[in-house]
Amino acid sequence: MTTLSPFKIVPLLLPAAFLIILLVLWLPERIELLDNVYMDTFKTSFVGILLEALPFVLAGALLSSLLQVFVPDEVLSRWIPKKPVPAILFACLLGVIFPVCECGMIPLVRRLIHKGMPVYVAIVFILSGPIINPVVYGATFMAFRSHPDLAYARMGLAFAVAFLIGLIVYVTVKKSPVRWSMERETGGNAHLHAARGGRLASVFVHTSDEFFDMGKYLIIGCLLTAGIQTFMVRESLSAIGGHPLGSYLFMMGLAFALSLCSTSDAFVASTFLHTFPAGSLIAFMVLGPMLDFKNAMMLMALFKTKFALYLFFLIAACVFVGSVLISAWL
Repeated sequence: MTTLSPFKIVPLLLPAAFLIILLVLWLPERIELLDNVYMDTFKTSFVGILLEALPFVLAGALLSSLLQVFVPDEVLSRWIPKKPVPAILFACLLGVIFPVCECGMIPLVRRLIHKGMPVYVAIVFILSGPIINPVVYGATFMAFRSHPDLAYARMGLAFAVAFLIGLIVYVTVKKSPVRWSMERETGGNAHLHAARGGRLASVFVHTSDEFFDMGKYLIIGCLLTAGIQTFMVRESLSAIGGHPLGSYLFMMGLAFALSLCSTSDAFVASTFLHTFPAGSLIAFMVLGPMLDFKNAMMLMALFKTKFALYLFFLIAACVFVGSVLISAWL
């Protein structure tokens, strides 16, 4: 029987605490918002976002499972170029070949590092893989049907941020930042499932596990987003969205707090399309898969604390500057 560690509890408690504080401080002054009209709007918004996102979450979980079961880790290690720039470019495009959601990215990369993948290449794969892949591009394109340039901008900014951070890590980090004392991932569960029912059974078991693991974050994100859209006064959202700095910081903070899967966050971002500038929506969709509550906890477990904090700063700074610059094109 597995135990629920603090690292797994925190990503669930912090968004819930945010919602509870919001209700305690703000809802008593606007009790009329509990009227049936508002509740109907909330339910409709929640169900709409959830149903749009679920097929892409399921597709991402299935592809991730096929990768884990049928593709040996050594295949990726053999393909990595020896020179840094080609290796970084290779890692940026690796998600196109192996579309893995960020929920399963870090356990995969942990195994690859132990098998010899350079840390700077692993960092680039962690940052770019959950965004630069066909499933996420398709979900983003569907969420912004009338604004396809946002899908292109998301892919471009994710590529640029991952490439730049990969170069910075290669130049500035000389010693291994990995916690080598950590127990290595051996894929025991996958082998156990395969032994019981074969590879096909292992695919279905792993897909269901990953789908439900990602699903709880998706449901929390949909609840919070539907609540913000329904109960928060439109003038308040417009005031935040109209402030150049406030809109970017708000959307980046929201991405960090919601901890959405990269296959579903575009549908949440699309609900803010007419309230916030396009650049802040790009910041939301790029920062979230790279750095959110659950990823931060897993990165802190994989890397030493000093390096993890350094990486967090690089991600936030690059996404903020890049989204501001790219907003001039949108």
